[in-house]
Amino acid sequence: MPNQKDRCGWCHGQEIYIDYHDHEWGIPVHDDQKLFEMLILEGAQAGLNWITILKKRDHYRKVFDYFEVEKVAAYRDKKIQQLLSDPGIIRNKLKINAAVTNAKAFLAVQEEFGGFNDFIWQFTDGVPLQNAWPSLKEVPAVTNESQQMSKHLKKRGFKFVGPTICYAFMQAIGMVNDHITTCFRWKEIKEQYEPVR
Repeated sequence: MPNQKDRCGWCHGQEIYIDYHDHEWGIPVHDDQKLFEMLILEGAQAGLNWITILKKRDHYRKVFDYFEVEKVAAYRDKKIQQLLSDPGIIRNKLKINAAVTNAKAFLAVQEEFGGFNDFIWQFTDGVPLQNAWPSLKEVPAVTNESQQMSKHLKKRGFKFVGPTICYAFMQAIGMVNDHITTCFRWKEIKEQYEPVR
């Protein structure tokens, strides 16, 4: 039974949460389309629980053209109004408009750096940071790296990219291994992705 393993306490109770924890959270992501998806979804999560977004993720993918950044960047008023009337997503005008703004900023970063991946991973020198927190209460909400990321993203016109959102993004895309040390995934990710010194 998958539920019998020791896991981070935040994912207990719901199968969709457990599956996300076991198979996605903390695994390094280098695909630009997936990075864009996670950046938008982390922004949509602001003020809410991640489980709320996770349950809506499939619908988000459908109505946001599977997060093809060029398509999202081209959204106009009609499309935005459609999204605002869609109960399958978070109907927050600021967040929806931010997705379009961020798509345009994302394209500019791709143009400059040859890919968003190359830009975003520079904040951890291109490798995942391997933490070793004994309990959830030790895990920070903000770090120097997330503050720097936030600062640089804001400078480039991104919205909903405060230091806390940036750190949640870093955790989700595996820039940091923030599984607690008693979680079975902590050791697996550490062994698989820890850089060779």
